[in-house]
Amino acid sequence: MEGKYRFAEEGEKMLARALREEKQEFGSFFLSRLLGMDVSYADDTCVVTFEAMEPMFNPQGTLHGGILATAMDISMGHLLNHVLGAGTTLEMKVQYLAPVTGGLVRCEGSFLRNGRNFFFLQSHARRADGELAAHATSTWTRRSSSPPK
Repeated sequence: MEGKYRFAEEGEKMLARALREEKQEFGSFFLSRLLGMDVSYADDTCVVTFEAMEPMFNPQGTLHGGILATAMDISMGHLLNHVLGAGTTLEMKVQYLAPVTGGLVRCEGSFLRNGRNFFFLQSHARRADGELAAHATSTWTRRSSSPPK
C-alpha cells in the first residue's frame, strides 16, 4: 500500500503545483508546472530541467517517452521564442537512447540553422548521470500574428 500512497501523493502535489497559478506564458504554463519544469537560458540555448517522478513513468517503470518529447519540444520552442519570437512546430523527430528511471532530467535546446522562414533546432535530454537519454530535431516556422481564417 505504501507505493500506491506515495504515487497518489506525488500526483496530488504535481496537480496542486500546476493549479497554483492560471497564467499561460512562456516559462510557466499549466503543463510545464504540472511536470515541474524549470526553464532557463544560457548563451544560445534553452535549458529545461525537471525531476523524473513515478507518476510520469510508463508501465515498464521508466519515464514515458511523451514526457521527454514534451520537455525537448519546450526547450526548442522557448528558445525560438526567446531569440526570434513565437513559432510553430512543423515536425519533430525523437530518438530514444537510454531509459530514465528517476532523478533530474536536463533538456538543452539549440539552433541547428536559422533560415528566413524556417528554423531547424535540436534538443539533447540527459539523465542525472549525464548519459544521453534522447535526441530530438525539429523544424519550426514563425507564428503568424493574425488568427487563422
